[in-house]
Amino acid sequence: MPDFPPLLILIIALAIGFGVVNGFNDAANAVAASVGSRALSPRNAIILAAFFNFAGAATGTAVAITIGQGILAPKVILEFSYVPVIAGLAAVIVWGTIATYYGLPVSITHGFVAGLAAAGIALAGTGAVMWGWGYRLSQTLLAVATAPALGFIGGFALMVILLWVFRRSAPARMRVIFSRLQWLTTAFLAYSHGLNDGQMPIGVITMALVIFYKDTSLWDRLSLWDPSMWWVIAISALAISSGTAIGGWRVIRTVGVKVTALEPIHGFTANISAASVIWGASRFGIPVSTTHCVTSAIMGVGATKRLSAVRWGVARRIVAAWILTFPVCGGLGYLFARLLRPLF
Repeated sequence: MPDFPPLLILIIALAIGFGVVNGFNDAANAVAASVGSRALSPRNAIILAAFFNFAGAATGTAVAITIGQGILAPKVILEFSYVPVIAGLAAVIVWGTIATYYGLPVSITHGFVAGLAAAGIALAGTGAVMWGWGYRLSQTLLAVATAPALGFIGGFALMVILLWVFRRSAPARMRVIFSRLQWLTTAFLAYSHGLNDGQMPIGVITMALVIFYKDTSLWDRLSLWDPSMWWVIAISALAISSGTAIGGWRVIRTVGVKVTALEPIHGFTANISAASVIWGASRFGIPVSTTHCVTSAIMGVGATKRLSAVRWGVARRIVAAWILTFPVCGGLGYLFARLLRPLF
């Protein structure tokens, strides 16, 4: 990594912290179903998830480009330099740490989007944000509703199909088969998570470098094989995989155990349903909440047994945390931007 001024180093450090917080809160997304269904041991699940989170974060840039170029107007980024970036990062790190402490699975992705957008509004008014349908922010906001719905519907529908296909199979045999298959689905979900959420620090650091060098061509050169940009992807991928390796155990218990009772077939179904939604969104560069997708998919598979099989009280608490993410991170981003503006 080249020599940088202290302020740029601060942003890179905050972006790495963002990746770590993302990893240890969203670790639950990749491993909750496999741990909750007792298909994988917590240790094996976390190691597997950390490796594939790294792989996902290191093999795509579509979501990173959305974060860096699709939220705030370029003139705002150029005029106010690092202020909105620092404010957005500080907001989501604070909220993500608090939520993880209390065992609440929240959307770190949407928390950063809310913090960054609110910071831009604090500095330059509502015109700072690219609201139009052709921009990624509107598509991201639409995904707030559609991604969890797809996760729930996909989990429910696939579970019904599998139960019909294996209706004559012995339960013991099904447990063995789907326990083994969860090694694959846990890896797929972790990879999809890295491909989406793992792109956040990459987008932030590249945005900061574009401001520093005043060179927008850095976005085109963002690749693991570029001699001057590879380190951005490498340290970002390492940050999220390190956070996953630490593991947000309180969140894992909430998602994997408290929402509904899971058998290996339920864990397999929830994992593959959620991972498919996240992977598809990542390919289109749309940041989605892996938390929303995974938790709603688990609710979907639980609902196939009976509606009362889902602990809706826990579900309401999780949904409340999702909703709170936007005003909390938005408010913090706005506050931090106003406080930082006189200093820069």
